[in-house]
This record gives sequence, C-alpha cells and structure tokens, in this order.
Amino acid sequence: MQETKRPRRRWLVLPSSAYDQRSAMLFLTPMVLVLSVVAVFPVLYSFWISLFDLKLTRPHRVPFVWFDNYLKIFADPLFWESVARTASFTVMSVLSIMVIATMMALLLNEDFRGRRILSAILLIPWAIPYVANGLMWKWIYDSGYGALNGLLMQLGFIDKYVVMLGDTDKTMSLITNAFVWKEVPLATILLLVTLKSIRADLYSAAKVDGANVMQRFVHITLPQLVPGFALVMIYESMMAIRHFDLFFILTEGGPADASHVVAWQVYVETFRKLAFGTGSALAYIMAIATFVLAYFVIRSTSRKL
Repeated sequence: MQETKRPRRRWLVLPSSAYDQRSAMLFLTPMVLVLSVVAVFPVLYSFWISLFDLKLTRPHRVPFVWFDNYLKIFADPLFWESVARTASFTVMSVLSIMVIATMMALLLNEDFRGRRILSAILLIPWAIPYVANGLMWKWIYDSGYGALNGLLMQLGFIDKYVVMLGDTDKTMSLITNAFVWKEVPLATILLLVTLKSIRADLYSAAKVDGANVMQRFVHITLPQLVPGFALVMIYESMMAIRHFDLFFILTEGGPADASHVVAWQVYVETFRKLAFGTGSALAYIMAIATFVLAYFVIRSTSRKL
C-alpha cells in the first residue's frame, strides 16, 4: 500500500511591512503615552479651565461660565491694545529677521576665507539662553552704565546718558532689536540649507542666456527660497507672538503699558491676578491666532511651489 502524503503545514508568515508596522507601533506606544500625559492632557485641561471663572483668591467658588471669559476678554480695550502691539512687534521682528537672515545666508553661501569662523560666530546668539539674552540687553540698555549709551556718547549723538527703556516711543523698537539679534542665526541656517539645495545648472543656464547677477537672484534664487521663507516666517511669527522673556526682563509691560503684549497679559491675568480661567482663555486665543496665521502662510506659499 502506498503511504498517503500528509499535507505540509503552511505557517502563517506576516509580510515584512506588516511586521515592521507592528514593531514600530509597539516601540512608539511608550512615547505616545508620555506625550498624551505631558502635552495633550494639559492642553485639553486648560481649555476646560477656560470655561470656568477660576480664581485662586476664592478657590471654593468656581462657577461654570461657558464662554464668558472669552467674551470678557474681547470686550476689554486693553486686550485689543495688546493685540495691536503684538502684531506690530511680530511684523517688525519677522521682516527684520528675514531681511538680515537672507543677506547673511547669501554671504555664507559664497566661498571666501574665514567663512567657517564667521559661521561659528553667527551661532553665538542662538546658543545663549533666552533669559541670559534678556539680562545682557538690559545691561546694554542701562541708563547708568549701558554700552549703548556709552557708544552713542562716543559718537557724539547724545551729550548725556538717557533712559532707553523708559521712553514709550523707543521701548518696542529696543525689544525688537534684542529679539532679532537672538533669532537671526536660526533663520540664517534654515535659508542657507535652502540655498544649498538649489541646482547649480540653473545658474549656469541663466549665465548662458545672458542673465546678470540681479536677474539670476530675482528669477532663480528668490523663487527657490520660497520654502525657506515660509518656514522662517511661520516659526518666527510663532516665536514673536508668544514671546514673553524679553518683555518680562526688560520692561515688565511698561513703561505705561507701552510693551503690554498678549503674552504679558496672559502672565498678568494668570500669575498676578490669579485668574486662571481668564488666563487660559487668553492663551487659547493666542494659540488659535498663531495656528490661523500659520495656515494662511502655508496655503499662500504652497501655491507658488
């Protein structure tokens, strides 16, 4: 009798892609849990707090007010003044950063002696912590021994030391200068990386067609820099809108509310007035405004790519 052949068992073999996906999900699970606890939960909880009239001066009476905190903020004239100052500070800062960073990136994109040393020096402001940066500029602007007053006296622009941060007309410009000095290095790096990605044959073809330096810059360099410009604009706008360190260290919202921006108002409402409901609502308004701005920048620049 012939032996009947037993059918071979076919083991279930998962495709490599499915196995990799399951392994990735397994390894990412701890990180997702940590992010949920550290980031997602506080964001959702702060929105929940913004719906209450929560004040630590009366912790046992926390009424649920729905969106009354938001309506109260929109009815406050000081809020709209702080919005105008924040918008002015953001526009001045971002435009200055983009212009200076573009010039620095174009310079560092060329081959010359000392380029690496200049690149290393450029990174120094970026490496300084924000608090140290604020303290440094506070000493520079000081009315008694500040380096800026000393320089202006040496050049003959002033005949005595002046109170720099006490002038309501100059305060925002001085804070903008300190912020730009800190943020230019990162913007320069981002634009320099974009410049390095431009194909050299585009410039060669333009030279063959007789295009001069300015024409090559306008028709090749600038269009190719649009992704870098968009990234710098979004990042620096977010940093400027929510910036707090310099306003706290240099002026504390003064003089006479001349530097009272939205980020400073969030701090005042939350940690000085102890109104956590209003402070959370202000923070959400600022976050939503930042996301809307980023959305429109991405949408407008993506059409040009």
